[in-house]
Amino acid sequence: MKMKRTLALLCLLLALVMSLSSCFGENPYGGTTEITTTEQNKPIGPITGIPEGNEIPALTKPTLNLSSIPTYTGSPYTPINQNLPQFNENQYTTQSYEYYSALDSLGRCGIAVACVGIDLMPTEPRDSISSVTPSGWNNKEYSTDLVENGWIYKRCHLIGFQLTGENANKNNLITGTRSFNVDGMLPFENMIADYVKETENHVLFRVTPIYNGNDLVASGVQMEAYSIEDAGEGVSFNVYVYNVQDGIEINYANGDNWLSGSYVPPVDGGNGGNEQGDYVLNTSNKKIHRPTCYAVEDIAAHNKQTYTGTLDALYSQGYTGCGHCDP
Repeated sequence: MKMKRTLALLCLLLALVMSLSSCFGENPYGGTTEITTTEQNKPIGPITGIPEGNEIPALTKPTLNLSSIPTYTGSPYTPINQNLPQFNENQYTTQSYEYYSALDSLGRCGIAVACVGIDLMPTEPRDSISSVTPSGWNNKEYSTDLVENGWIYKRCHLIGFQLTGENANKNNLITGTRSFNVDGMLPFENMIADYVKETENHVLFRVTPIYNGNDLVASGVQMEAYSIEDAGEGVSFNVYVYNVQDGIEINYANGDNWLSGSYVPPVDGGNGGNEQGDYVLNTSNKKIHRPTCYAVEDIAAHNKQTYTGTLDALYSQGYTGCGHCDP
């Protein structure tokens, strides 16, 4: 009888270990990434369309070898697998859902996936995301002739806000350059958003940040998308987007960055404060921003005001220039 109880206990422990191990999936950077949907790891936002008792199918590891990616030569992205997404048919569903991997031991984001439908899209404007500090966040200011608003880094959504309404979600924000965000990722996010709004169909969308070893900043992301109802006729792509900024060198290990040795700064004519210009004002703290300043997106709607005129006129009203964009 004692032997039977011992065997039963061992079987129970083995079953428990197996059930726990099934809650982990492969991490494309080595080790494991927790992808459970238990309450403590439940991501922000709705999860629907997930087969009961199963892991999320679209979180399977995409096939990508970093060494196979062509060296960056100026294009913000490059096709992968002949631009064909690497999903399996069992991952297709016409029910909307979204999922964001838990941060790993280094505080880095993992795979994010969504079946984007019209019901997931936001109905309210974005709020501030400045409370989130993604891994490798070592932001520095450069000439606005080199970087659009002067600051090299943006908090970049893996799954764009316009697709699922996820904003200040730490599991969905990585450190990325303005070129990476605006020239690389945004066109593909716009493609999905426009398609879903026009057709009310669904697009399976997976974004995988790619890190080299223990680097805190991703060298880039793999973006894959496939429109479900029309079998990829509307949207289908598989690309790698480079996390780079022309004229600036990046240490991906910790996010440090500096001017490239080949960069030649432009001649600054200096306009002073008497020339007409377009600006965005924060009427609460009396700050003046360039329209391209990243801080503009954090201004509450009731405090935001557009202005065309001279800086001197604003100075006389008690306004001061933003320290980030230096209008």
